[in-house]
Amino acid sequence: MAEFPSKNWTDYELLDSGNGEKLERFGAYVLARPEPKALWSKSLPQKEWDRLSHIRFKPGAGFGRAGKEDSGTWERLKKTDDQWYIRYNGEQEGLQLNLRLGLTAFKHVGVFPEQAPNWEYIYRAVRRMTPGGTVPKVLNLFAYTGAASLAAKAAGAEVTHLDSVRQVVTWARGNMESSGLDGIRWVVEDAMKFARREQRRGNRYQGIILDPPAYGHGPDGEKWKLDECLFEMLRTVSGILDEHGFVVLNLYSNGYSALLGETVMREAFGKGGKMESGELALLDRFGKALPLSIFVRLER
Repeated sequence: MAEFPSKNWTDYELLDSGNGEKLERFGAYVLARPEPKALWSKSLPQKEWDRLSHIRFKPGAGFGRAGKEDSGTWERLKKTDDQWYIRYNGEQEGLQLNLRLGLTAFKHVGVFPEQAPNWEYIYRAVRRMTPGGTVPKVLNLFAYTGAASLAAKAAGAEVTHLDSVRQVVTWARGNMESSGLDGIRWVVEDAMKFARREQRRGNRYQGIILDPPAYGHGPDGEKWKLDECLFEMLRTVSGILDEHGFVVLNLYSNGYSALLGETVMREAFGKGGKMESGELALLDRFGKALPLSIFVRLER
């Protein structure tokens, strides 16, 4: 099963893809970035890519190296702002987010648009829990700039947002404020350490979101390698998930499949509950589907 962002999201569009690149419009600006999964040919001629592009990412010395695969530099082809905002108007009433974009030292800009179906799912799952004044607790681990945290907060959850990088937590806080939300709990810490401590304390969450990287480091130098740590992380998280809670797992690592994700989730959380899995993808103007990550969602 593949899921795509709604066509009603007017501030984002995948214009074209191919030859190891993708051409995207984020609000007023068009960006050309590397995309190893775009194995086909471009539909537009290169001359048209050059005409449309405001900014192009040029891979650097670290490109292709584990942990450094997204490094490089940005080349401005037209006048652009260093930072700008896009609006996410969700498919559900009440899900409207303002998200700041910026040119990072890697090829990322602060938003992963293919994640929009997960935002919709999180918003919907939380809303189902809130009738009668219930305020579910949601934990977002490896939370980056926080669109998933904002979706949970907009739906009425008490949200804990955790990332090991202080700068992206600050970025997420700005997204919260620009979206007219407040009250998210911000944590700068190693995800495994935090989850273990919450388990010892007996704390429980009705929703847990995980988007772990292939490689990473905690604020005190803790090492994270997805292949070695994922199952242990999920087993730990299973101990802090409420008996009627939900989990969203997202994985970008090449070589991981939805079936693998389902198996590791079942082994970590047990056989009960409702599970769905698939790919998050983008569709360009020419109908080419670009799969970018796999998701697994579990509801107890």
